[in-house]
Amino acid sequence: MTLSVHWLSHITAWQSSGLSQAAYCRQHQLTYATFSARLCEFRAQAKLTPPAPPVLLPIQVQPPVLPIGGIILHHKGHRLELPASVCASWLAELLRCLG
Repeated sequence: MTLSVHWLSHITAWQSSGLSQAAYCRQHQLTYATFSARLCEFRAQAKLTPPAPPVLLPIQVQPPVLPIGGIILHHKGHRLELPASVCASWLAELLRCLG
């Protein structure tokens, strides 16, 4: 037996409502026993219906974009190159230590 559009719409609405079956039935003035019976039919039909085949979507993998530029520190004849993404608090601590 195929469920009517009326019951399918109620079952779908109940599933997304967050309400218990009893609360949904009270709110929509439905007989709980009838709703429960239609829900059992719906679930039985779902078990008999083969699942849809998976859909494959094309994707394009690209290499990650690396940040451009960086920070170059010159200190007492030394050169230190750091990525632009270096943590600001770590860099501040480094500069304090270098004096």
